[in-house]
Amino acid sequence: MNNSLIVIPTYNELENISRLIREIFSLYSNAHILIVDDHSPDGTAIEVKKLTQEFPEKLFIEVRQGKQGLGTAYIRGFKWAIERNYDYIFEMDADFSHPPKDMQRLYNACFLDGFDVAIGSRYVKGGDVINWPTERVLMSYSASIYVRMITWMPVRDTTAGFICYRRRVLETMDLDKIHFVGYAFQIEMKFAAWKLGFKIIEVPITFTDRLEGNSKMSKGIFNEAATGVWKMKWKSLFASYRKAGRAEINMIN
Repeated sequence: MNNSLIVIPTYNELENISRLIREIFSLYSNAHILIVDDHSPDGTAIEVKKLTQEFPEKLFIEVRQGKQGLGTAYIRGFKWAIERNYDYIFEMDADFSHPPKDMQRLYNACFLDGFDVAIGSRYVKGGDVINWPTERVLMSYSASIYVRMITWMPVRDTTAGFICYRRRVLETMDLDKIHFVGYAFQIEMKFAAWKLGFKIIEVPITFTDRLEGNSKMSKGIFNEAATGVWKMKWKSLFASYRKAGRAEINMIN
């Protein structure tokens, strides 16, 4: 995974973060990791800073003052990656719900197969969910159907958070126009990439619910997604997600 950066937002992930970082580097010795921590009171950032001494020039951390939301954490990480010219930028959770071993498959979909966005998907053939109660699986799956009905976006797992982007996607996209900070952020990023004409593929993964720490999901996050999809669709009729000055992409390449 040459010239790749893995962006991982954290808030109170002390139980997971050290083990996750070590596992990623054991699998991909040439990858880099950026942790974006929202000043976790449990000491997550302190632990990561210790690990930067063990993994110099490979592990980086940005600490923000207070909990500002998943979406803004990723945007900060994406801009950080663009400034440093990484070719492949990943996003993933810190709780082991996204299998580190599957990053290679996402990378291959972009590097070898020519896709611009590779999504680790629960809802394509071969994908699965483990340790979620049935009602939560139904809620998540129904949410993706709801999003597809409104947007017509050809993505089955619209809320997936395990993704590989080629740099040109994030360079072309005006990241300041991505407004959602919670659950709907994942939807809007995929929608923006699709509207800009980038090639998207879903790679089946097995999603495993966290074993350590607490979920950050809330009713407010679901409400943002439910109402936000309509707002997102409406705004897209009048404005583009393209950054000013960025040319149309070549759909052949």
